[in-house]
Amino acid sequence: MLLGVDVGGTFTDAVLVADGRVWTAKAPSTPEDQSAGVLAAIRAVLAAAGGARPADVATFAHGMTVATNALLEGRSARTAFVATEGFTDVVALGRQARPELYRLQAAAPAPLVPPERRVPVPERMDAGGTVLRSLSDADAAAVADAVAALDVESVAVCLLHADRHPDHERRLGDALRARLGDDVHLSLSHEVVGTFREAERFATTEVDAALSPLLARYLRSLLTRAAEAGLPEPLIMQSSGGLTGADTAAAHAAFTVLSGPAGGAAAAQLLARESGLQDLVCFDMGGTSCDVCVVQDGRVRQAAGREVGGRALALPMVDIHTVGAGGGSIAWVDAGGALRVGPRSAGARPGPACFGHGGSDPTVTDAHAVLGSVSGELPGGIPVDTEAARRAVWSLCEPLGLETVDEVAAGIVAVADAEMLGALRVMTVQQGVDPRGFTLLAFGGGGGLHACALAEALGMRRVMIPAAAGVLSALGLAAADRRRDDVRTVMLRGDALTAAALAAAAAGDADDAEADGAEAPRDEEDDSGGTTVEVTWEARFAGQSHELALEGIPAEPDTIRAALRAGHEERYGFVPAADAAVEVVTVRRTVRHPGPGVTLATGEPTAPDATGTSGPQTVRLPGATFALRPGWTITTDTGGWLIAELETDG
Repeated sequence: MLLGVDVGGTFTDAVLVADGRVWTAKAPSTPEDQSAGVLAAIRAVLAAAGGARPADVATFAHGMTVATNALLEGRSARTAFVATEGFTDVVALGRQARPELYRLQAAAPAPLVPPERRVPVPERMDAGGTVLRSLSDADAAAVADAVAALDVESVAVCLLHADRHPDHERRLGDALRARLGDDVHLSLSHEVVGTFREAERFATTEVDAALSPLLARYLRSLLTRAAEAGLPEPLIMQSSGGLTGADTAAAHAAFTVLSGPAGGAAAAQLLARESGLQDLVCFDMGGTSCDVCVVQDGRVRQAAGREVGGRALALPMVDIHTVGAGGGSIAWVDAGGALRVGPRSAGARPGPACFGHGGSDPTVTDAHAVLGSVSGELPGGIPVDTEAARRAVWSLCEPLGLETVDEVAAGIVAVADAEMLGALRVMTVQQGVDPRGFTLLAFGGGGGLHACALAEALGMRRVMIPAAAGVLSALGLAAADRRRDDVRTVMLRGDALTAAALAAAAAGDADDAEADGAEAPRDEEDDSGGTTVEVTWEARFAGQSHELALEGIPAEPDTIRAALRAGHEERYGFVPAADAAVEVVTVRRTVRHPGPGVTLATGEPTAPDATGTSGPQTVRLPGATFALRPGWTITTDTGGWLIAELETDG
């Protein structure tokens, strides 16, 4: 049996896969200790599968929001930041770019480590590896003593050019470990980020050091509970969309900042493969947020790094954009009298007013309850309290100058639609993708309620809703690959850009693939083959400051040059002069062990075949609801997913 558990802001979702069948369950999330909600969801899904036993579970995959929430809320362990003398303020300085061009008062978040815990190191090495100022053993010991006096839980070590020349960083790491012992976490920048650009490498390492002790505490609690329940040790979803061991995740929390949304991206890729619809615009509307990603040619779009919560993370990750518009997002009226939705959320407790747990703030889910889109019983056995929802929404009538609750509810839904539409446009039209040729894949508990309206606004004519939409991210976890990324800056240009140099960069450590494949768990249903190594080149023309990612290109200079020219023209609409020098900046090796074969057939009781159903109509699915608007007709119901299409004029 395969088990996937995804922790959301409102619900914790569990999926169990066995013998081609899928069972699902939900339990309220427990923010005070997420592991309690995880075990509650697991017990529920085992019961749904006819009383399956924990011992029957072969693989347990887990996606969570521990690192994400801590980063967004500014919570961190007490951390010291150790950097080359003269460069301890690099994170605070950043790139001197304003967060918002026309809001001069907008400020980037403060560094996680204050100035009094930043320690200079008397050393210096240049980009070519020449030692300009040697780090002696005595100097390393003195730095370790200074850090010990700060009484910290974690240390971030960031020395100049350590991404390519880590000797000084390793020597300092040894001194710190000898002085501080194993109880203090240590993040060395060359182990966290293998690429150049000091501002991003330093910022990522600071995040890694500040969050790792928090994640380690959570994972220790989860491992203890899982062992007591007789479950296998969980594999943790990384931001890259692949699973890794709990030890690796605890050592590098920065790898898991997008752990939760990455499970949905893995499921979207699975759906693209099974349905034959290779181009999908995907949005996952949960209780707290809406996550958007794009699948092109059957693969989820990846990013070499991005900002999360205003902080740079220079790590491979699924290209996801998130907005605070979920079912639990609170509606409010701003100082100008305009209706707003989110980013504040009612969370799991008290939750939306219609949950009956004491919540009184109006939320998107309450608006749907008022309009009748949500009724009866919610997943997890929560009855919908429509009267409580009406009272909550009524509180906005007077501030908005509206007379009926229905008007306010419709306005809340429209504003939430606008927030999500903005996120969808960021990931499509703002990146040169025309969504009209794509299918809109909607999932999460609330995705189906907004899918048709969003598709119409984007000019899209096809919507896909999985039968397991409410728990699709958890299903993606169960089906995800085991993965490890090795990213290194190589700077190959001119005479140095040779086939031999490219081959050496692509080869990496010959033992990597074998090691990853050997430790990857196998399941009796896993017939997907062995470990593979994928190489991506990040290249640019000389003088440019950003690179293009070239995937699946052989280690041949002429082929890379041609691919860069073609990619540049496609992305920017022009190509530099024919004699423009090409520079291969970074090579990314992805060692991947394919996940088990999972299908979207569902073991849940399902509604009768919905093929031919036309809107306006509400279609109930296990754990989710699909609101079919006028003009839309369900053309396909496979049992695993529905496809609805907008009728053409004439």
